[in-house]
Amino acid sequence: MCGFGGILSCGITHTAVVPLDLVKCRIQVDPQKYKSIFNGFSVTLKEDGVRGLAKGWAPTFIGYSMQGLCKFGFYEVFKILYSNMLGEENAYLWRTSLYLAASASAEFFADIALAPMEAAKVRIQTQPGYANTLRQAAPKMYAEEGIWAFYKGVAPLWMRQIPYTMMKFACFERTVEALYKYVVPKPRSECTKGEQLVVTFVAGYIAGVFCAIVSHPADSVVSVLNKEKGSTAVEVLKRLGPKGVWKGLTARIIMIGTLTALQWFIYDSVKVYFRLPRPPPPDMPESLKKKLGLTQ
Repeated sequence: MCGFGGILSCGITHTAVVPLDLVKCRIQVDPQKYKSIFNGFSVTLKEDGVRGLAKGWAPTFIGYSMQGLCKFGFYEVFKILYSNMLGEENAYLWRTSLYLAASASAEFFADIALAPMEAAKVRIQTQPGYANTLRQAAPKMYAEEGIWAFYKGVAPLWMRQIPYTMMKFACFERTVEALYKYVVPKPRSECTKGEQLVVTFVAGYIAGVFCAIVSHPADSVVSVLNKEKGSTAVEVLKRLGPKGVWKGLTARIIMIGTLTALQWFIYDSVKVYFRLPRPPPPDMPESLKKKLGLTQ
């Protein structure tokens, strides 16, 4: 059921922001033509009309649904697995490292599921006249480069998505902990389900802003790499340079902040609806309190 929550949270949200994602990708691969977010929307509407803003919706929905299934489902699995390996006390003391390790492990597999659809999406969105639909793009890509066309971006995708997901989960978990400790005026157990979901949304947005910043250079490389035939990640990185890799960051902060907040909100709502366990932020184990002399 956690995997199902991941499908809904990632598939729906990424598809909802396809217009912004399309403009962001075009700014990254052709900054001379698409100079800013507003200019990008204006040029796209002028050339392709309103329907042009929805280009790439099918691979986006399929790819990110599969990614969400693996990302959220495997995160819960790896978190339990690593917690059991560490033991109760160490799992609490090293909880940030635990979140980072579990999320990185989950994202490794999630990106293998995402890569083919991400490659098709970028081709559709950034190469005028290449293809308008997934059914047109997939056979064309296979005919040109074989199976490599769908997986050549998986390494830079890992470079983008693993730091992004590590930040997404670790920052979210610790932000929720901090909000209940320092901001929310009553214990979590006394908050209504609605109030808890508001905390989830706020923590998700804060995590999303940091996610966008740490993963943006790799995102720029992925966008250019999937557009071009025969290029490597290192070549693209050299060509973009220190300034080029940050093109489109503003659009991505808006997009990823909103996306991450909505993803956590939907995911937590699914848990509420299906009455799945929603453990509160971790408390220090009693055995550790005794060791540290914190009990009376």
